[in-house]
Amino acid sequence: MKHHFDTEAVHLSENKYVSSASKVNPIYQTSAFAFSDLEELEGFYQGESKYLYTRTGNPNTDELAAAVANLEGAPAGVATSSGLSAILAGILAVVKAGDHVVATNDIYGGTYQLLAGELKDFGIDVSFVNFENAEEIKKAIQSNTKLIYTESVTNPLLRVENIGQLVQIAKENNLYSMVDNTFATPYLLNPYVQGVDIVAHSATKYIGGHSDVSAGVVVGHSDLIAKAKAKVVNLGLNLSPFESWLGTRGLKTLSLRMERHVKNAQKLADGLKDHQGVKKVYYPEYVSEKGNGAIVTIDITGQCDISKFFKSLSWVKIVPTLAGAETTVSYPVGTSHRNLSNELREELGITEGVVRISVGIEDPEDILAVFIEALDKSYFVK
Repeated sequence: MKHHFDTEAVHLSENKYVSSASKVNPIYQTSAFAFSDLEELEGFYQGESKYLYTRTGNPNTDELAAAVANLEGAPAGVATSSGLSAILAGILAVVKAGDHVVATNDIYGGTYQLLAGELKDFGIDVSFVNFENAEEIKKAIQSNTKLIYTESVTNPLLRVENIGQLVQIAKENNLYSMVDNTFATPYLLNPYVQGVDIVAHSATKYIGGHSDVSAGVVVGHSDLIAKAKAKVVNLGLNLSPFESWLGTRGLKTLSLRMERHVKNAQKLADGLKDHQGVKKVYYPEYVSEKGNGAIVTIDITGQCDISKFFKSLSWVKIVPTLAGAETTVSYPVGTSHRNLSNELREELGITEGVVRISVGIEDPEDILAVFIEALDKSYFVK
């Protein structure tokens, strides 16, 4: 029986991996599983048992993967060591040497480096284009193109992808589609349900939710995830049992946290849009009936002293990541997008004064107050 999102997130796998009466799935902190005799060992290779060696499978990693797949409405998933490894496993499930990928040019800087640099060493070519223009996507497709790649909400300028358009283009050209759904989470969007073939998550972010785990999950069609899992196993991209357990624990409160994150983000975006120190507020519209996400990005280029702004943030930490329970800020030019060329950053609008705010679950008035204070202190008096 399918329940509402909040119920599904809390009850996860219904302890189907547990052979005891434990209310919570135990941590299977083991590198390998023991067998009573050679016949039982052979049974693993005949499909009679699930576990041999934690790199090839573990109850904790399976529980996390199945839970995220369920929330995304997908039939299968596999957990990985990070968001980037989830992206890599998903891509390699459908692309090989000699193939071509079309990707949006406004993705997370780490993903850009993976696609532009590491995939090239795999013999895979990638074209980056502006996905706001459907014709540019179509023009970039080549005879050897196999995959179209994007993010549901892009990092850091929060463009909301037209997933329906993406799926249509992919199907018309017999291509696979893949979406990184980290920023939206399954709480707001389900790209797989909308027709996307593969969906990746950096579970380090909202799925874990407490800045204490590094993990990834990729979900999608069963046959594609079987191929992705083979890549995870053979390339050693697997997630540890304890990290998996933390991710599963965090997932149980995803709905509660996202509800508060989203409400706070909307209030912050509204509260900053008219401040004289803010050149532009980036905050999406119409992401979901449940809200528009938990990230607010502001551009204070030419309006405020960027160094003084960061020094004036009081209790808000400066970090190279996002999605913890506490409000934090990141500086894309100095962290996530520092390896992009100046020309590309300028083209995308990632200027020296762009600040990405990961809005936490604190009182919204306190969040707004600390940013107003920092803006006031760093504003250039005209």
